[in-house]
Order: sequence, then structure tokens, then C-alpha cells
Amino acid sequence: MRPTRIIPLLLLLLTLTGCAAQTPSQRIGRLPPDASPEPPLLDVYIKDSNTIVRMDAETYVAGVVAGEMPGDWPLEALKAQAILARTYVLKFLTEKTSRYSGADISTDIAEAQAYDADAVNAHILTAVQETAGEILLAPDGTLPYTWFHAHSGGTTALARESLDWQQAEPAHTKVTAGLDSDAAPDSAKSWRAEFTADDFARACHDAGYPVPRCDSLAIGETGPSGRAVTLVVSGVSVNAARLRISLGSTQMRSTLLTELSLEEGVIRMSGRGYGHGVGMPQWGAFALAEDGLTGEDIALHYYSGLSLVRVWE
Repeated sequence: MRPTRIIPLLLLLLTLTGCAAQTPSQRIGRLPPDASPEPPLLDVYIKDSNTIVRMDAETYVAGVVAGEMPGDWPLEALKAQAILARTYVLKFLTEKTSRYSGADISTDIAEAQAYDADAVNAHILTAVQETAGEILLAPDGTLPYTWFHAHSGGTTALARESLDWQQAEPAHTKVTAGLDSDAAPDSAKSWRAEFTADDFARACHDAGYPVPRCDSLAIGETGPSGRAVTLVVSGVSVNAARLRISLGSTQMRSTLLTELSLEEGVIRMSGRGYGHGVGMPQWGAFALAEDGLTGEDIALHYYSGLSLVRVWE
């Protein structure tokens, strides 16, 4: 059962809307004067220790930021990551139930976000404290999906083209320049991978596509960002985002492909970027922070129509 401090907060979220203005301090919507909730308490399943630990939401967010972004990155990039992480956990609480009995959310990346309490440092704590309670909201007051990824490869993507998203495209996603930092490692900017035809066919099967063997291969449909939406494998149309997970997202690092070939039973692929490409690229956040943007500005930059609200102090 969820700690009772979560319930009033979730009800309050239904009444909040963002307010547009010119500076972050003016742009952040605030709670009504008679409502000043503290961060909600969460029962978090810690996968590494197989235990449930009760902590406040800001402590959880600090562990997520440490798990998702290096602790020596620019402060404003860390602040943007904290805002997205905080929005994510509230979105999860309003829509989902943890797969772990007795928990509100977990540190299992198959369910939620990366988490590393041991990597939390003073820099990360400052980022979390300076954005305490800040989240993103859609114009109707609902919580958005605040997707992020490592490197855009030059341009961000829509959810339906690169996440195997089956619902209507969210109004806040957009295709825009990723503005990724030149400081990003080569392994994030571009990638190459090879697979045997047998392994590739097996991955298609595991992704839900009956491909008995791989004897022909081509890019099928592409999306607005240029990413492959489908690959045609032996005449079968295979969703590229789903196949990427089946092949391994550290090998097929994106669906923004620059090469795809099949020769003598070996499939060679290359592409740009690292991750699904939707929402904020972390290396883009790094660059914008280096350029002097605030964490609030960075958090808003890669989405359309969202605003900032502070739901607790």
C-alpha cells in the first residue's frame, strides 16, 4: 500500500497547470498558498539487495540522477536530469503499479530508471536540492512522458518512430536538432555492429517476427527524423525499435542507420547516436549547460508546450 503522503499530492497534480513567462523563476507554477506538501515517501524496491527501502522522493531522484548521468557533469545538465527524473516518478505513480509487491517503484531498469545511490555526490545533491519539487506538466495539467537518451546523432525523434509506441503521438514530442556536445565520445556519436544471419533471424523471432532465416535485408519505412521504423527481413516487415532491444541496445545503439548490408551470412550495421532519440539527449543537455542555459531551460528545450511547476518545496 502506498504511503498516505502520496495521495494528496497525486490529487493536487490534477489541478495544476503551467504558466508561461520569460525567466525560470517566473515560469515555475506554484502550489496554492494553503497547500505545501513535503516530498512524498516512497517504498522503493532495491534490486541489488532484494529489499524495500522507504525514502522520500528527493532521495530517490538523487539516486536516479547518479545512475543516469555522470556526477561531474555541468550542474545545469544535472538539474535538467533531476527535473525529468522527478516528473517520471510521479508519472509512474499515477499510472502504474510496481511489479514488486509492497513497493511503489523500483531500481530495476526494466521497470523504471537507472539508480545508483553509491554514486550520489555533493554536485548531484546540489542539482536535486536546487530543483526540489520541480516537474514538467502538459497544458491540461497532466504529467508527460519525459523521455531522454544519451546522444541524438544530430536530431531527436518522435515516439512512434523509435519507441515502438502504439498510442497516438504525444503532443509534446518533436523532431529537433539534438545540439549534442562535441565532447561526447566517439562511441556515443556513431557505432558499428556485426551479427551473423542466424543470430539476426533469432533476434527477429524473439522480437515477435517469424523469420526462419535472413537471406535478404533492407530498410523499410523511415520516420520524420530519418530513423528506420521498419526493416524488411526476408520479406517480413520488422519493427526496428523492437528489434534493437532484441539484438541488444548496446550493440544496435540506435535506429538512425547509415549502413545496412548482408554479405556471406554476415550483417553489418552502422548508425549515429546512442539511444531511442526521443526527448532530451543527455549530451545535448551537456552542451546547453556549457552554453549557459539553466536546468529549467534545458528540461523544457526538447519538448513542445510543456511548463514547469513546483509541487513541493
